Order: sequence, then C-alpha cells, then structure tokens
Amino acid sequence: MQTRIRWAGGMAFDVDTGSGHRLRVDGPPDLGGDNSGPRPMELLLVALGSCSAVDVVHILRKSRADVEDCEVIVDGTRADTDPKVFTHIHLEFVLRGQDLRDKLVERAVALSAEKYCSAARMLEQSCKITHAWRLNRAPEAS
Repeated sequence: MQTRIRWAGGMAFDVDTGSGHRLRVDGPPDLGGDNSGPRPMELLLVALGSCSAVDVVHILRKSRADVEDCEVIVDGTRADTDPKVFTHIHLEFVLRGQDLRDKLVERAVALSAEKYCSAARMLEQSCKITHAWRLNRAPEAS
C-alpha cells in the first residue's frame, strides 16, 4: 500500500492514494492553510470511523441483517501541548434496519473494536478509544 503526497502551495497537499483516489489536505489557517481540504488529524478520525464502519456493516451483512443505514459520529480529544496527540476518541454508531437486534449490533461493534479494525488497533496503543451504539429502528409497516 502506498500514498503519494505533493505540496500544492501554502499548507495544502494533494494526495494520490494507491487505490486511485485523490484528495486535498490543508493545514489550519494559523499555519497558513486556506481551508481547501480536511486537516491531517481530522483524517485520522475519518480513517478510524470508516474502518470500523466497514467492519460493522460487513459483520451485520454476514449475519444476514438488513442494514439500511449506518452513521458513525467520531469525537476526538487532543492534548493541549505539542505534540497534540489524541488522548481519547469516542465512536458512536447509529444504525437503522428492519431486523437489527441489540445483541447483533453490540457484537458487531465489539468485534470491530477488539479484533478487526486495524486503525483502532494501532491508535489504541496511544489513546483511549470508547464505543457506543444505538438503533434507530425502521418504522413498522402499517
């Protein structure tokens, strides 16, 4: 796996991923950024949340659950001094589906957190990661 990052001027960098996608990353305005892309530390939260979301949806689908929606809200707390690493990250999964059961969702979130999410396994070495989940059940057909 490889990613190529090229300076685009100011504090912006263009990223080409090994899977053929492109995005722009930008530093904060106080360092000369102009808000032309997400901040690098935001992308760490994106990586963690999306890695875990892929796991959870995959596990639920393998269990033949009818997942209609999955949203992950990721909140990160950073240290006050440099390096301003994440000290705590909390992921909240909000899922919807006709036949989703509490035990099934709880198991999927736990398996991602404890076994499958590579991003979580790396980040948990340096910060506390917590998880919560809730179901937004689909309305009953009338």
